[in-house]
Amino acid sequence: MRSRTGLAAVSAALLAMNRQLQVRDVLQTIVASARDLLDAEYAALGVSDDRGGFARFVVAGVDDEQWKAIGPLPRQHGILAAMLRDAAPQRLADVRRDPRFQGWPAAHPELADFLGMPVADGEEVLGALFLANKRGPAERGGCGFTGEDEELLRVLAEHAAIALTNARLHERSRELTIAGERARIAHELHDAVSQKLFSLRLTAQAAAALVDRDPARAREELRQVAALAAEAADELRATVVELRPAALEDDGLVAALRSQVQVLDRAHGASLTFDTQGVKALPADREEALLRVAQEALHNALRHSGAGRVEVSLTRRGAAVVLRVSDDGSGFDPTAVRRAGRHLGLVSMRDRAAAVGGTLTVESESGKGTAVEMEVPGG
Repeated sequence: MRSRTGLAAVSAALLAMNRQLQVRDVLQTIVASARDLLDAEYAALGVSDDRGGFARFVVAGVDDEQWKAIGPLPRQHGILAAMLRDAAPQRLADVRRDPRFQGWPAAHPELADFLGMPVADGEEVLGALFLANKRGPAERGGCGFTGEDEELLRVLAEHAAIALTNARLHERSRELTIAGERARIAHELHDAVSQKLFSLRLTAQAAAALVDRDPARAREELRQVAALAAEAADELRATVVELRPAALEDDGLVAALRSQVQVLDRAHGASLTFDTQGVKALPADREEALLRVAQEALHNALRHSGAGRVEVSLTRRGAAVVLRVSDDGSGFDPTAVRRAGRHLGLVSMRDRAAAVGGTLTVESESGKGTAVEMEVPGG
């Protein structure tokens, strides 16, 4: 029977697994939790790619330099393949003496006692969880891992399957949301650029008709052609930026926002700046919500307000993180916008803020610019 301290550690590990929403974070939490709770030197979790290899293989106890020296991800062979195929736990005194053992790369650490458990959702095997080199003395001639360790790893694997399935569903939901956003932006691109090109064609036709009988007016029409062409190019550049997925998962919110502002600054006549102070990494759902609200607010400022300057900031306010997008454009009357049924994305932005426990405020007045501010919990 485990002590209360041990049960508290198990409970904390299970809660940590289910708090994560990204598959990568779930896998890392599972592996670290299993290694700590069962006092093993090494832990790993492999997720099958259904093609004889592993789509993901996360380890604990091996540093980056060692991992790089080991080489490519393992194939499904030997004891790894047996666990994925048979979906049965494996507890071995020395994995190297098992008839299924097929060796490992030169840089691979030496493994002896071994405990493996499939991670399954019903009859579907999602992957397998492995532990090796139990710390502390083993029974003479026996495995360092005990039957109690095996039962605990079984519980962890069952909860890992739930956490992994939930994370996959969350990522799929995000993909569908992003696909919807891209479809909306593409629709806007079609409408905006089509209007510009239609006006461009009519103006060019007018200029051609005036060249002989009124050269001065023809020159004026040609100047208008140049202006319309520049606006259409701006629309295209801005929309391409919006369609390009921000690298949140790899780079984080601060880097993604800075990159977005820099690209938009080059694509538009308005001057855009970005400032940040004291903001560390946030949970993935909050970072995504903040980025999408920033994109919507920037879209409004650059396409509807006629702003010459747009300022974006991401700062701490006590325990909270605050995003602010302000411009010196034409502004608007928020009540009039609601009455007219034109929300400029305000409803969507408020929904995004509320979904992550945040708030959204909009300050605007005709002729005096607009400031959109979103505040979310920082921890």
